[in-house]
Amino acid sequence: MARVQITVETPVASSFHVRQVRGMFGLAATSRASETFSAEVPDLSEDWAVGAIVGPSGSGKSTVAREAFGKAVYRPGRWPKGAVVDGFGDAPVKAVTQTLTAVGFSSPPSWLKPFAVLSNGEKFRAELARALLRGRRLVVFDEFTSVVDRTVAQVGSAAVAKSIRAGRIASRFVAVACHYDILDWLEPDWVLDMATSRLERRRLWRRPPITLEVYPCDRQAWSIFRKHHYLDTHMHKGAQCSLAAWGDRPVAFCAVLPMLGKKGRRRVSRLVTLPDYQGVGIGGALLDAVGRRYRSQRLRLNITTAHPAMIHRLQRSPDWTLVHHAKRGYSKVGMRDLDYKNSEGRPVASFEFTP
Repeated sequence: MARVQITVETPVASSFHVRQVRGMFGLAATSRASETFSAEVPDLSEDWAVGAIVGPSGSGKSTVAREAFGKAVYRPGRWPKGAVVDGFGDAPVKAVTQTLTAVGFSSPPSWLKPFAVLSNGEKFRAELARALLRGRRLVVFDEFTSVVDRTVAQVGSAAVAKSIRAGRIASRFVAVACHYDILDWLEPDWVLDMATSRLERRRLWRRPPITLEVYPCDRQAWSIFRKHHYLDTHMHKGAQCSLAAWGDRPVAFCAVLPMLGKKGRRRVSRLVTLPDYQGVGIGGALLDAVGRRYRSQRLRLNITTAHPAMIHRLQRSPDWTLVHHAKRGYSKVGMRDLDYKNSEGRPVASFEFTP
């Protein structure tokens, strides 16, 4: 543990207006203003993965973070005018896409857009991925979630913490934030509250539950999700569609079609989670719910996917069984009628719901 104590000084002007304000409020005449911040902060010799420094504006969060962790504090830079995936320097594309997915930004169409046109939530996660790809043992992210919707902030917090603890991101992480609502979602190993300068360790955090309502929906609901799907955005007129809602917000969509020539079998043709809600398992939860529905109707459900994150999730699930793995995808000629033509040259995996 390290004790951080730092005094910040700044000159005070001696203008006419300054003298007027001093007279109005009885302020002492001084040429310099100073404030001292003091706190204990865990160091890298201790066993922790995620930490947080919180407190109101002006409480010294950023000052203490910079003093304690120095160059580990991430400073946002300029993004290129081209695609987001071009903004990570010499990092391999595979590492870039894996990190974007790990922080809950797993929409390939948005990776190809310029940073400037992304939503605030997408920009936040892109910056987070860029910070984590620097290859440092520690990443300190100042102003964490300060410019995003609070639901997005909470989901993003859960996504990054989940990935770090699962070993998908090989860095320790410290969030510096003025919002306390992220703590239950980030589940940090320690929290420094600069409002009191108190350090709290190993609290038994319990992430709030995400309660989804899943119900059949009309094909027109696809219009909300189509631009975020990484393959063809066409929706077959025979698709049976399902929507997942969190509270009053639609967050994920699934479409299912019959498997040609195979009685009693269905396949997932579209599965999309909106970007602001990615990274916490919502898409997988919807997929499982749809699988249970078809199982109750004595129908078999399959899904074929090329998305690495979904493949990884299904491989770990006890409810899904791998039935085929094609390292080079399916050919245009052989699978044209099944909408797999866009998977040629990419590894894909097929799974069946077998609870």
